[in-house]
Amino acid sequence: MLKEERHQAILSQVELHNRVLLTDIAEKLDVSIDTARRDVKELDQVNKLRKVHGGAISLGFTTNSTRNNNIYALPQKITIAEKAASLIKNEGVIFIDGGTTCMELARIIPPELKLTCFTLSLPVAMELNTKPNVDVIFIGGKISKDAQIAIGANATHALSEIRVDYGFIGTGYVDAIEGLTDFDWDVVQLKKAVIKASKKTILLSISQKLNSRHRYKTCDMNAIDTMITELSPDDDKLKLFRNNQVHLI
Repeated sequence: MLKEERHQAILSQVELHNRVLLTDIAEKLDVSIDTARRDVKELDQVNKLRKVHGGAISLGFTTNSTRNNNIYALPQKITIAEKAASLIKNEGVIFIDGGTTCMELARIIPPELKLTCFTLSLPVAMELNTKPNVDVIFIGGKISKDAQIAIGANATHALSEIRVDYGFIGTGYVDAIEGLTDFDWDVVQLKKAVIKASKKTILLSISQKLNSRHRYKTCDMNAIDTMITELSPDDDKLKLFRNNQVHLI
């Protein structure tokens, strides 16, 4: 594989999953860790992604200001956010996860809607704080510089003491059989706690993440009440998920 082809493959994975590990890049491209590291460094130098310890993150994932053109599949994520927003009721108590799709949900919440919203995400909290009728409760802990979310025992404990109507979460990987998975152990523990704290858990995921999996399991599909993608609920790509009795929007 030529270097240009490797670079494009790396960018595709980073844009899709927001964060990827060097070990995953090396395995997928069948190259050494050193080659993967050099490729990521070169892409970072030309401002195509951001190199972090052990991997890379997308530029859209690092931006916490105004919406920008670095966000991958933005039209699809806006469609998902609009579907999700239709579920939110006035005076509701909700949780919004970190990540680019959940950030779009935070952006489009109508200013007149009265809500109490919990979040672990710094960018989401800052966006919600611009909404005059939203009470924002930030669940604190150690801040992950890569994901810009609070992680650790304090955050997990705080989640155990709340109960929300809807928990809107994202995921790095989702599969009809394996469920939700990720490579970050801390993030998996937080998502488990969010699911327990939610009367209903709503998964927001672009369809390109379907049928993907990683090493640490967050939950089975039957722990998810509703999955929202940009697709029509009767799309053939969602057939296996319909078999899991997950409500699709």
